[in-house]
Amino acid sequence: MAIKSTADKVATIQKGYTLEGPTIELGAAIIDGEVHKDAPVRLPLSMMNRHGLVAGATGTGKTVTLHMMAEQLSTAGVPVFLADIKGDLSGLATAAAGSEKLLARTAGIGQPWSGKTFPVEFLALGGDGNGIPVRATITSFGPILLSRIMELNDTQESSLQLVFHFADKNNLELIDLKDLRAVIQFLTSAEGKDELEELGGLSKATAGVILRELITLEAQGMEKFFGEPEFDTAELMRTAPDGRGVITCLELPTLQTKPMLFSTFLMWLLADLFEDLPEAGDLDKPKLVFFLDEAHLLFNGASKAFLDAITTTVRLIRSKGVGIFFVTQTPKDVPAEVLGQLANRVQHALRAYTPEDAKALKATVSTFPMSDYDLEETLTSAGIGEAVITVMNEKGAPTPVALTRLRAPESVMGPSADALISSTVAGSALLPKYGTAVDNVSAYEKISGKAAADSGAVESPAPGAGPSGVRTSGVDAEARRIEEDILGRPSSRPAPAPQETRQEPQRQAPRQPQRQPADDGGTAGDLAGALGGGLKSMARSLGTQLGRELLRGVFGTAPKRRR
Repeated sequence: MAIKSTADKVATIQKGYTLEGPTIELGAAIIDGEVHKDAPVRLPLSMMNRHGLVAGATGTGKTVTLHMMAEQLSTAGVPVFLADIKGDLSGLATAAAGSEKLLARTAGIGQPWSGKTFPVEFLALGGDGNGIPVRATITSFGPILLSRIMELNDTQESSLQLVFHFADKNNLELIDLKDLRAVIQFLTSAEGKDELEELGGLSKATAGVILRELITLEAQGMEKFFGEPEFDTAELMRTAPDGRGVITCLELPTLQTKPMLFSTFLMWLLADLFEDLPEAGDLDKPKLVFFLDEAHLLFNGASKAFLDAITTTVRLIRSKGVGIFFVTQTPKDVPAEVLGQLANRVQHALRAYTPEDAKALKATVSTFPMSDYDLEETLTSAGIGEAVITVMNEKGAPTPVALTRLRAPESVMGPSADALISSTVAGSALLPKYGTAVDNVSAYEKISGKAAADSGAVESPAPGAGPSGVRTSGVDAEARRIEEDILGRPSSRPAPAPQETRQEPQRQAPRQPQRQPADDGGTAGDLAGALGGGLKSMARSLGTQLGRELLRGVFGTAPKRRR
């Protein structure tokens, strides 16, 4: 094979990265040791939903690369989601100050540079950190997804579905962990013995196993995450008034000690988006792009169910217009089934200090197309801010492999000041909706009798009665009023007199899953229209048909209506 001249190699890069539509500019090619700014390396914006991998050893510039890509996506009007493990990505909200060294670098690759700020929204799981609290209800997870988080076996998963069935049948809303715990404790108590027998497949021993797993979730910090108001994933797809995409930065300060919390959130987030978004086909630009930094933490110790769900979602969510980029140290950190779906590759330098490192290096090289580079040498000698790149062009074919000097971000490459983050959160339009936790009347209060006790009208339950409103012949008028007037749904309690019977207005039926409880009546839709702020989130999850029936699709969830 004839050895190509430098000019021929430059021409190959130029031809391979000549694209017609909008692009994300990645940098300039390095050929035979020299940077050629006339050979730009870029990624088609329309191919960002083909997913990608940003990999490399510690300190080679991976986080800066996703930082730079997020800026350009935002400028193009594409919303971005970032999992900020180290806190460095908050700098997107602060304009960078140019230095002589920086400007020399950007001039050398043909990058016109100026300091800029970008529209950033800061989130924190369950309020654990500086950001808008992100919460989800037990109802919205549904029994199958929750079973996967708790790593229950098939028998235990079926039993948990029976618990959800019992809760829905008796209007016991499952909002947080104490609600689910209260229902299971009732079923395993002497008072709930008959109810347990009626459920058939749920044994007292299995219920005890599920209770122990709930304690493990609480130890992982899940009690902060499960609750209300529930976060609407549509908030991730907003644009700023000037048309730029909002960059949602999820702060994860305690991920190292609570990896299950992040895994739980990601599963719910992707499930909700996947089930709710319509098929989009091929778009000029994606609707949303995820960057998941330190992806090895996502997969380490993950259950098979979790890995299967992620794999399937990566394969299918592309058609919904969503792109996912995994950021980690080596490609082997990502399961092979997922890695095979990542068409866009940005590979920073790798180290080969040990035999295992050398093996990983050879494996990485084997995943790239044939090129004019000696990739084993190139990947071990690349400098900070340089990467070997191949992406999918507009025709769906891989571009030529190019060692690239990457562009510099225009915002601060590091954390923003705490005062700026605090003021951004304080001024966010999301804060009034999600800032204050809400503990509405739900299964725990009903079973413990707190709802009736707080009203000052507590009736002694009839012999053999279950939780408040379950197998109870006595009528608590005040509890009925709470259900009908405050919760806005038909009460399961018998009316004490004909004059107290309410005539429910005609409602438009929501999108239905395969089954619907007979007594639901479209409650979530009415509440969403009648209540504001955080209670809208409650409305979204209270409809029992949207609780027990979140069992369909890739993650075992069903479509939900947007508020």
